[in-house]
Amino acid sequence: MRNSIYDHIMREITPLTQTDCFTMAIRVKSHFNFPLHYHEEYELNFIMNAKGAQRVVGDHIEEIDDLELVLVGPNLPHAWFTHHCTSREIREITIQFHKDLFDEKFLRRNQLSLIRRMFEKSLRGILFSRETIEHIMPRIIHLNRKQGFDSVLELMSILHDLSISRNMRILSDNIFQQVDPWEHRSPRIERTLAYIDKHFHRPISLAEVSKLNNMTESAFSRYFRNQTGITFMSSLTEKRLAHASRMLMETQLTIAEIAYKCGFNNISNFNRIFKRRKGCTPREYRERYSEVSRIFI
Repeated sequence: MRNSIYDHIMREITPLTQTDCFTMAIRVKSHFNFPLHYHEEYELNFIMNAKGAQRVVGDHIEEIDDLELVLVGPNLPHAWFTHHCTSREIREITIQFHKDLFDEKFLRRNQLSLIRRMFEKSLRGILFSRETIEHIMPRIIHLNRKQGFDSVLELMSILHDLSISRNMRILSDNIFQQVDPWEHRSPRIERTLAYIDKHFHRPISLAEVSKLNNMTESAFSRYFRNQTGITFMSSLTEKRLAHASRMLMETQLTIAEIAYKCGFNNISNFNRIFKRRKGCTPREYRERYSEVSRIFI
């Protein structure tokens, strides 16, 4: 087992005080110099003119375009690196707000359900589409012009509009904390997710988990998707990819060994699924994380 960069991540103490609802930092800079870090607050990070920079969120790593808007949940490691960016005028607006700014019971109300789901997804990081960024960008840029209660209302409105936006993309396959503050699934879903955690390394069929929950396959399939927002097979694949990503980062096992240990039936299938989900092959992913690791280890 080699050292993991997650043993060396900096815990940031943000400037957000207990008496503030949120804080906003506006920067113009020529490079990124803040290390990989995490904090307990939610963070909405908007970046302009940094094409070629590198984004690291959890176990995700990718080169960014000229417009960037990412929502990072509590305790999720993240950072942006200069990488191939040549811009001398990078513009960045970082909004941080407390994880309890929205009371859990408040978020359980029907009208807040989409924001609650967005917060759940943000535990793995969310990248918003270019269309969404272009639509919401003026409001983020001008948020600092509002004061007091009006600024809080505007932030809530921005978050609402983001929650109903199309084509948001979840970045990390791992959730980097022990407890998901918004995760109160039904007993059937909890039972199923626990079963996946225990048996992901071997074939698991829809019939198997349907029987586990005393439901027909079609009924369970609909139920699981309604409760989680994804299909059972997608959830199983995500769990396998999450474990594979960690093994690529933290072990010296071969890619073939990792594929079979994570329940993929052959190396070609693993490579194909991994590249489709991550945008790179397992080998490229390991090499990229090794480059990031050298900065911290």
